[in-house]
Amino acid sequence: MAKGSVTSRLVSAEPRVRRGYFECRFGQLHVHNAIPPGGGFDEATPIICLHGSPASGREFQRLLMLLGRDRSVYAPDLPGYGASDPPPARPQIADYAAAIGDFCDTMRFRQIDLFGHHSGALVALELALAKPTTIKRVVLMSVPVATEAEREAFRRAPWPAAPVQDGSHLITEWRRTLESARAGTPLEVSARRFADQLCGGANASWGVHAALQYPARDRLGLASHPTLILRPKDPEWESTQRARELIPRARMIDLPELGGDALESDGEPIAAALREFLHG
Repeated sequence: MAKGSVTSRLVSAEPRVRRGYFECRFGQLHVHNAIPPGGGFDEATPIICLHGSPASGREFQRLLMLLGRDRSVYAPDLPGYGASDPPPARPQIADYAAAIGDFCDTMRFRQIDLFGHHSGALVALELALAKPTTIKRVVLMSVPVATEAEREAFRRAPWPAAPVQDGSHLITEWRRTLESARAGTPLEVSARRFADQLCGGANASWGVHAALQYPARDRLGLASHPTLILRPKDPEWESTQRARELIPRARMIDLPELGGDALESDGEPIAAALREFLHG
């Protein structure tokens, strides 16, 4: 076989990654999308990936390439993050879920799997509760189940810090970004995460606020879909264990070798866990 033919086959085996805009109740929703080489509509159940705050759908770039080989993958920027329009007032988790529900209605999904990271895990849970017949399986990673002490600490010092005239908030958030990354994380990965935070502007803390105020202990207990919980060694390590106790039927996989930047720097173990669970 000619060398050119082999190269062509390898290239065509990769998913097609695209971006687009869709309407939701808060304006335009920016969505990252991966489509399998064969089209993606008959291979497997599509999956929606929901990012944590204050990130964007860009944190799923590696997963788009890994999971998009046999299913359609959608990673929206939640309202107010990335390139999506913001809500007019500070939202709750249910408001973010409703915006993603608008996207599901537009796409006319018959069934969809969900993967939520950090605050996106709560959005995924709320969406599953709102659309029980549309959602098939749910994967939650690094689930925030806030304590009152954590809520109080956030009330005293919300983050990401709002912009100030002398730019000192940039140093504060850059240091926070570096401290949250594991040792050896490429600087370019931290720089991308930092840039995503800046896109939220003065209201970048809204998503974190929504997550901390969410009645997770009440809502997690209502989960009825097949659920997988992924637990990397990140700031939500203990919190994710609390989430597991609130969904006793959920399966949990500990990933102590992964840190808070696992999605951007080492997506293979996460993709493998997702494939095994979603194909089950």
